[in-house]
Amino acid sequence: MKNEIFVEHQHESSEHCDTSHRCSTCASAEAMYEPAVEDTSDKSALMRMLLSGALLGLAFIIAPWLEAKNIAWAVYALLIPAYVVVGYPVLKGAFQDLVKGKLFNELFLMSIASLGAFAIGEPHEAVAVMLFYSVGEWLQDRAVQRSRRSIAVLMNLRPDFARVIGQKTGSNETIELIKAPEEVMVGEIVEIRPGERVPLDGVIVEGTGLLDTSSLTGESLPLEGNPGTAIKAGFVSQSGRFHVRVSAVFGQSSVARILKLVQEASERKAPAEKFITKVAAVYTPVVVAAAVLLAIVPPLVIPGALFSQWLRRALVLLVISCPCALVISIPLGYFGGVGEASRNKILVKGAGALDSLLKLDTLAFDKTGTITHGRFELTEILPAPGFDKDEILGLAAAAERFSSHPLAVAIQKAATNLPDSRHLSFSIAELKEDRGLGVSARIEGKKILAGSLAYLDRHGVKAPPGNISNTAVYLAIEGVYAGYIAVSDTTKAEAAETIQALKDFGIRRLVMLSGDRKEVVGRIADKVGLQDWKGELLPEDKLSEVEKLKTSIPPGKKLAFVGDGMNDAPVLAAADIGIAMGGLGSDAAIEAADIVLMDDDISRLPDGLRIAAKTRRIVVQNIVFALSAKLGFMALGAFGVASMWEAVIADVGVALLAVLNATRAFGAGRRKV
Repeated sequence: MKNEIFVEHQHESSEHCDTSHRCSTCASAEAMYEPAVEDTSDKSALMRMLLSGALLGLAFIIAPWLEAKNIAWAVYALLIPAYVVVGYPVLKGAFQDLVKGKLFNELFLMSIASLGAFAIGEPHEAVAVMLFYSVGEWLQDRAVQRSRRSIAVLMNLRPDFARVIGQKTGSNETIELIKAPEEVMVGEIVEIRPGERVPLDGVIVEGTGLLDTSSLTGESLPLEGNPGTAIKAGFVSQSGRFHVRVSAVFGQSSVARILKLVQEASERKAPAEKFITKVAAVYTPVVVAAAVLLAIVPPLVIPGALFSQWLRRALVLLVISCPCALVISIPLGYFGGVGEASRNKILVKGAGALDSLLKLDTLAFDKTGTITHGRFELTEILPAPGFDKDEILGLAAAAERFSSHPLAVAIQKAATNLPDSRHLSFSIAELKEDRGLGVSARIEGKKILAGSLAYLDRHGVKAPPGNISNTAVYLAIEGVYAGYIAVSDTTKAEAAETIQALKDFGIRRLVMLSGDRKEVVGRIADKVGLQDWKGELLPEDKLSEVEKLKTSIPPGKKLAFVGDGMNDAPVLAAADIGIAMGGLGSDAAIEAADIVLMDDDISRLPDGLRIAAKTRRIVVQNIVFALSAKLGFMALGAFGVASMWEAVIADVGVALLAVLNATRAFGAGRRKV
């Protein structure tokens, strides 16, 4: 069976073992991280443009010499290959669109304008038309590729394998069998080590420890894993080593269902149309109609007018109308905008996503890892009468010293700020932990209980009535209630300010959708200024909520969703604009998103809106400027006032000015990073 690797010796890490040959685990690990074969399409396009440009330049150089020798036609030996090399993709695309009934787009205009240039004896212009267009498209593609390469670096790559536990044939020796998750059958036992992701749904048959479920559920607190606990693919072992009996094949696992939701949502999502395509949809039919009328009407209404003369003028009109300045300056403007966004640690997957930000009406947030840090910190210490804050914090830290539970880790971290570090030298005896409830110990001779209210109650300690929190540790000293330490997932410092900035930008509706408990979601929403929120949502529930939100959006407006976990991937794919956290976000979320915040800083959202607005202003300026110049020379060319080369020189000048203006997009951001 493919992808199977037998491991007959202990090997705890991906480092090479100490044997004379590399063990199969090492070989497998290296294969998983083998660099992908580089896509050669980008280099191919660049080589075509360079070859075409070289042939065009050579044709310009030798043209006078060929004319002097009365063999000017020989220049076609250079210009036809130059045209075919760079123009074939455009001609092919125009033909395919024509077959599909898509007549009036930029590919059609490039094709008829360049062929018209050949028809009137201006092959240089035909090559220049295709070369300009190809350069513009290449610039825009480069922006997208650079963004995706950065995303690939950011993604937290994890081995996609299942470590199946079995017995060697003909003996009682236990072996490990490394398989692709798709090949693991129901009933097989898989092992999950600390830090590893659960590959398939199943039930724990051996081992205890904590499991991080936030990527699927959004729940801040980890799950206590014990024999009999049902767990899902995508959970991560924080501590403990588990043997899990697989209960569902990969295709029916939680991860597979989420990925299926992503695929279905992506298929329903309309692709963003290129801005230049929108312009061409209007510009192209107007120009073609004008050329047809110019060729037909004057010979019919003007006495003595020759059809051949006006046909030539119509072809000149088509050549002059070719929007070289537009097709290079519009992509360059977006290239600058995407590049500036990248410098501000905002990775935008193409111009369409940047454009869509300007139509934003509704913005929905996930909570954990987006509005909050996704890690616990001490928020309050409330001692009972007669007890001191530092005293109970020190005792709690000592009792929890050997625990890896997130609440215990937060208390240990907070205790490092105590005036002295006596708690680190406390004598500890009779330490006993009841997983999921609390710990008891004799510290400095005193009996200490630290855990939930239920844990204290089990030991006969009654706490005064008050708020009960799942993220607080309650203490008792010598059987007397001593107070509690509140620990919670803290909001990001920039969250409230960002929410207000987004409101100031005119975003009509801001909402938080989370899988965490309702009381936690409500508290966080109030703290950051969000009135609209919902909690305890499964991935499919989030998707349903976003679909409902989309129905209430005005026509022409967009909905964006910001999230980081695997459970957010379907929503990110379904939203008009998916925005993922790149630093700590899951692979699925980053892949499904249109925009990635590289450092998980949501205050970059207003930056993205500013960059998008300035980029659009620059692009519109170029369109107005280029079209105005074009219309003027088209009118002059149509009536024979402007020669072809005067129009070409003017067009190049307009293109250069538009390009210079487009470079201003590279400074559209607001801060250095």
